[in-house]
Amino acid sequence: MSRPLIGLSTYREQARWGAWDQPADLLPTVYAVAIEAAGGVPVLLPPSAPYAEAAGAVIARLDGLVISGGADLSPEQYGEQPHERTTAWRDDRDAWELALLDAADAADLPVLGVCRGMQVMAVHAGGALDQHVPDLVGHERHSPGLDAFGETAVSLAAQSRLASLLGTTLTVHCHHHQAVRAHPGFIAAAWADDGLLEAMEAPGDRLCLAVQWHPEVAADAGLFRALVEAASAHAPT
Repeated sequence: MSRPLIGLSTYREQARWGAWDQPADLLPTVYAVAIEAAGGVPVLLPPSAPYAEAAGAVIARLDGLVISGGADLSPEQYGEQPHERTTAWRDDRDAWELALLDAADAADLPVLGVCRGMQVMAVHAGGALDQHVPDLVGHERHSPGLDAFGETAVSLAAQSRLASLLGTTLTVHCHHHQAVRAHPGFIAAAWADDGLLEAMEAPGDRLCLAVQWHPEVAADAGLFRALVEAASAHAPT
C-alpha cells in the first residue's frame, strides 16, 4: 500500500532567506517531519483562490488533513469585534482553511487540528472563541511570549478517542492566547489544570479531532500515527 498523502495548511507571510525578502508560503518543518515519521507524505497547502473550488480539488487528492497552528482567526468569522490583543489575522488563510474543512467534511476525510487549527474547526462548526486567555485564567503560561512554548498539564476524558491514543494525563507544549468557547458538534476531550479546554473531538467513526497544544514540537507520535492510520484506511485501494 502506498503512503497516504496528508495535507498541511500553511502561512502566507513576508519572509527572508538568503538574498531574498518576499512573500512566501511557510510552515515549520516539524509538521512535515512528524507526518513522515508516522508513515505519511506531507503536502503543503498554501491559500489558493477561488477557495471553495480549489479546496474541493485538493481534498479529492488527499487522504488526510492537518489544519496547522498560526496567527489569530478573524473575529468577524464568529460575529465579534476584535479584542485589543487580537491581531495579525489573515483573511485569505481563514477563508482557505474554512473551505478545506467544508470539503473535508463532504469527503469524510480524517482531520487533525493543531492550536489555531482547533479554533478554526470550532468556528467552522458554528462556535466561538475567547479572544485572550489571560482574561480567563489570570496568567500567561499558555503563551509565555516570543517563540517560547509553555508547558501545561492536561487531563483527558477517560472514554475519549484522544485518551485511547495518549492516555489520561499528559504534559504538553502550548503557545496560544485564545481558546475555544463554544464547539457545537464536538465533544470536549481534554482540559488544562486551570480548567481551560485543550482538546475536542467529533463523535462517530471518522477521526476528526483537535488539540490546543503543539504535538509536533514533542514528536507526539500517537496523534500523527492515528491520523496517518485513518488516512490509510480512507485512501482508495
